[in-house]
Amino acid sequence: MKQPFGRHANISRRTLLSTGIAALATPMLARRAFAAPTELTMLAWYGHAEPDVVAEFEAENNVKFVPKYYTGGDNMLGLISQSDPGTYDVILSDAEYVQQLNAAGYIEELDPADYNFADYFPEFQQFPGHWQDGKLYSVLTRFGFLGVSYNTDALTEAEAASYDVYWNEKLKSKVGHFDWHLPNLGQMSLASGNATPYDIDAAAWQEVQAKTLSLRSQVGGFFDYGGTFSSLENGQMLAFAGIGDWITGVLQKNGAKVATRIPDEGGLQWTESFSIGKGSTKAELAKKWIQYVTSAKGQVKSANMAAYPALIPSQKGWELLNKELPEEAARQGMVLGKSNVMDMIRSGQIHYRQLPIQQGLDEWNDFWSEYKSA
Repeated sequence: MKQPFGRHANISRRTLLSTGIAALATPMLARRAFAAPTELTMLAWYGHAEPDVVAEFEAENNVKFVPKYYTGGDNMLGLISQSDPGTYDVILSDAEYVQQLNAAGYIEELDPADYNFADYFPEFQQFPGHWQDGKLYSVLTRFGFLGVSYNTDALTEAEAASYDVYWNEKLKSKVGHFDWHLPNLGQMSLASGNATPYDIDAAAWQEVQAKTLSLRSQVGGFFDYGGTFSSLENGQMLAFAGIGDWITGVLQKNGAKVATRIPDEGGLQWTESFSIGKGSTKAELAKKWIQYVTSAKGQVKSANMAAYPALIPSQKGWELLNKELPEEAARQGMVLGKSNVMDMIRSGQIHYRQLPIQQGLDEWNDFWSEYKSA
């Protein structure tokens, strides 16, 4: 009788111990499982806080992004200026606006040691405007090129090899503009023969304005983000100024007959970066997000973002992209060991989009408004 009794006693003891531990642990697990996620506010272009990009980070960190989306840097600055400090934990901006964000006191200084810049191509390790007096304020996460975007049934690649195609008679009322002055006037500056499209003197600026106005009769409309997609997809517009693969790449994946060509006169590079908003009470979590999106796996998600694809600055990101999504890596020209998009930058074919240097930003914006109403 002792042996059965002993077995029963041992089982009971184990059961009691496991039950007791479970009873003690369950409330803690339950509290963790049902704890409300921490909300992290993000000011960004559309798509950056959507599930295909952030779901994994949200699940791993019990976070819920609360996005406020904008179109264009001027709109972004306006939203921040109308908000209290700390309203936005993370701010995605186009690179040319980082200095303005910093000068206005809208973003926090960052510690370069927190980010894996050694993984980046050398061209992006100390990107212009992201540093001020040796201090870091924004981390580059993605970029892309702007050229001539066109309907492949209407135009050949050879025709799209020059900005002159915008004046082609068969495009009468079929040229669309993405409604933002910086990319469009930058392209018009290149079309006018300016080697530094945003650093031009008064005479060159007058020529850019005249050339732009000469295009007005060809223009069928000025479009926001959604309108740009739909009007190019449905053939309402047969060519588009001010955009690139960030639009046509999405449409191509959906079967649309569109493409983007970097013309012989050169293309522009748009660049996006994340900063931590001044006064954020969740700066550590915001930093963790930037670390995630600049990691190799985060870079792959960014490159293949559903809203609009992009090139990525991380060499390790390129390696993982080629392993996981080789077709997309090849489509965007991010294949290591072969001719790729970095060659285009290094050859001088691509110019960084900037704020105007010899004119005020308001001057370019005012002319754009005049052009639209002409």
